[in-house]
Amino acid sequence: MTDEPAGAAYRIEDLAHRSGATVRTIRAYQDRGLLPRPERRGRSNVYADTHLARLRQIADLLDRGYTLASIKELLEAWDAGRGLGGVLGLVAEVDGPWTDEEAVRISRTELDERFGGHPEDAAVAEAIELGVLERIPGQEDTFLVPSPQELAVAAELYGAGVPLSAISGHLRELRGQVEHIAARFLEFTAEHVFVRYLGERPPTDTDATEAAALVRRLRPLARQTVDAELARAMQLFAHRRLRRHLGVEKPRAHTEETRTVAVPAATMTAVEGLVGAERASEFIALAAEREVRARALDALAACPPPTTEVDEPP
Repeated sequence: MTDEPAGAAYRIEDLAHRSGATVRTIRAYQDRGLLPRPERRGRSNVYADTHLARLRQIADLLDRGYTLASIKELLEAWDAGRGLGGVLGLVAEVDGPWTDEEAVRISRTELDERFGGHPEDAAVAEAIELGVLERIPGQEDTFLVPSPQELAVAAELYGAGVPLSAISGHLRELRGQVEHIAARFLEFTAEHVFVRYLGERPPTDTDATEAAALVRRLRPLARQTVDAELARAMQLFAHRRLRRHLGVEKPRAHTEETRTVAVPAATMTAVEGLVGAERASEFIALAAEREVRARALDALAACPPPTTEVDEPP
């Protein structure tokens, strides 16, 4: 919708002023086929409301993260009568909040009180880096808290005696593991569910609308699955640790200690394609062990052999 009267005519400078785009940008869009050519009237180029509406569509899609190449495909679909309503609805569904939490504000004084009453500038800076806190322009002593639950957990852990540095380190490690889970879930659903809607070609309006409805249905499933599995694992390991602490159960002999590390999703996908998902961890462990042994051999080979001194006869 535009607020200009029907049949309005604009010079390129007027169009730039009304749309917020520069004259150079408008001409670049014309060269790329994103914007129709203007009507020639005498010696002047004249633009219409359709050009203004198209510029606003392009600006909206750029704000949503689309590239100019993908915008061109979407606009061509629009011009072919396939519609953009479903596509924009899908984008809005994906870009919308994936949690019921609402961000809150917290003052620096309140923040210090929740974490022992002592200013911790380094901890605040790290929280900002991790996105636990966000600065508010023009308000140096007030922060935005995107996830109040996450901040509340950190405060409870600190109150229980966990140092702030340990909490930050734990969050970094946990975030890497959760991002891997999220990437795998998206790959799984894309392969088995969304492939029929979001193929190589731009989706039709109907396809995009159906895909948006699926996003609404499937969005909570990953969190529900993780919640259930985390509860199961926490019960298992907490029970095992308590039994060992009370001396009821002895640690198993010959059990190697393990550590969890974050592996890029692309690397895991490549490894699983080679050896299968069930043997991926074994493959990575053996590959790492082989690299460690190879480096140890290289280090040994680089050391010169010891020389043996022989006494010369008199």
